[in-house]
Amino acid sequence: MGVLQAAKIAVFVSGGGTNLQALIDAEKQGIIKSGKLSLVISNNANAYAITRAELAGIPSAIVTKKEYGTQQAFENKIIEILEEYGIDLIVLAGFMSILSAEFTSKYPKRIINVHPSLIPSFCGKGFYGLRVHEAALAYGVKVTGATVHYVNEIPDGGEIILQKSVSVKRNETPESLQQKVMRQAEWIILPKATEQVCAEIVSLRKENKK
Repeated sequence: MGVLQAAKIAVFVSGGGTNLQALIDAEKQGIIKSGKLSLVISNNANAYAITRAELAGIPSAIVTKKEYGTQQAFENKIIEILEEYGIDLIVLAGFMSILSAEFTSKYPKRIINVHPSLIPSFCGKGFYGLRVHEAALAYGVKVTGATVHYVNEIPDGGEIILQKSVSVKRNETPESLQQKVMRQAEWIILPKATEQVCAEIVSLRKENKK
């Protein structure tokens, strides 16, 4: 019996790719050992995340809705690429495009996302990027954080995998809070949750081989 192959991971990005970098670093450090970063898909041709993928030697693809016209054609192209690379797990790392219920139902418990708040607070439709932190500060919360969850047809509605809290200081700005949540929560729990789900995929594969 040979060693079972690591789960192949695709990371979906739209921007700078700091969460992608956290995953790349975690793989190098052996935090992610049951999975292998095998593909990066961006819906933005100018995303710096593509450069990060190139520097790490990870194949990348750019798929834009503008190029494919409809949500269905856009998602069909993504599915085609995922199948070509034999992807087992999709990690949404700052992917600024809502995926349809048709797409998410095709990959049950195979898509995870990191959200910059402690779900169920400040999440769901319209809560992304700085808006999440602006809402948290407007509400006056003393603790916020990040959540990694499975993705289903409801925005931020899937089962929670990991959460980490971050304290909110009195003179915090949305920008400073965003940085703090990334450093103290997102970049820590996203790699951990990715490894956890990859380990489950590999273990299921092992069971099925028996």
